[in-house]
Amino acid sequence: DQIAKLIKTKEMNIILFGCKDTTLHTARFLRSLKLNIDLVTISPDVASANNVAGYTDLTNHTTLFSSIYVAKSYSLKGEDVEVIKKLNNLNLGFCIGWQRLIPKEILDIFSIGIFGMHGSSRNLPYGKGRSPMNWALIEDQKWFHTNLFKYQSDIDNGPIVDTCTFSINFYDTAETMHYKNTLAMCHLIKVNLKSLANGEKQTQPQSIEDGESFYPKRIPSDGIIDWRDDIYNIERLIRAVTKPFSGAFSFLEGKKIVIERGSIFYTDLEKHPFINSKFGEILEVFPNNKFLVRCCGGVLIVHEYKGTSPSFGKTFEISDNTIKRFKRNDYGFFDV
Repeated sequence: DQIAKLIKTKEMNIILFGCKDTTLHTARFLRSLKLNIDLVTISPDVASANNVAGYTDLTNHTTLFSSIYVAKSYSLKGEDVEVIKKLNNLNLGFCIGWQRLIPKEILDIFSIGIFGMHGSSRNLPYGKGRSPMNWALIEDQKWFHTNLFKYQSDIDNGPIVDTCTFSINFYDTAETMHYKNTLAMCHLIKVNLKSLANGEKQTQPQSIEDGESFYPKRIPSDGIIDWRDDIYNIERLIRAVTKPFSGAFSFLEGKKIVIERGSIFYTDLEKHPFINSKFGEILEVFPNNKFLVRCCGGVLIVHEYKGTSPSFGKTFEISDNTIKRFKRNDYGFFDV
């Protein structure tokens, strides 16, 4: 209530930029603080054209917002800028679930600023760029640092308001990482909102004297499985690109199977019955349609999948031409 009274006294609305399920969660959180929110979002067609994972049509949630503007482009160019300039009380904005830079001409019209989140396992200024939560799982990282920072015109380079760190456990997936990250962001907003609204919050510039790094963008086709890879790498890839992303996948006789959940069944340290089988071979199909696949170093059990039904004795396709190899830095990680 104190925060809501402060915002109303200053005649401020919160301008929220976003188009994902994380945006919806944050909007519900802000409304629980009795704050008025204006929304800038995109349509399902624009989201589809930009492959937005976890997209949610927020125009179906009108009761949460004082106004909703559906932008013509995800990059907020042209007439979008002029419309946003006409919104009321352009003081404070939050960018949650908007995977694009906000143009400088929009940033400049907010008297306090637009703030967003960026997290990485190595923490800023390392791990800027794209898909940091996916990369954290792929790299088998144990911690993730979520930063509330002020947007500037370059990639994830703004001064930091506050940071929240959470653990990554063996059972985390892209979905649970999104939940943890969203909860961290809501916490950071809550504990810093009053000082931000008062203009009292001191931010910490990012120092790049010792360097910075950027994760590369991942696209759906990067989820293809190389069954010759180490079984632990395959298991982490499945967790890293499952829902809300498009999933890890492979082809069986030309038909695509998307694997949404899998786990290690045997390792080659034990005398399992499939030690001499081919990589990618389907070793067993159980009555509930769960199945086993031979990998380098062990056997994977697939619990949940979409697509064609597997057949005992068939082998998943393996092709070097379809597998993208990402560069690693000197530490063996993918932020370069």
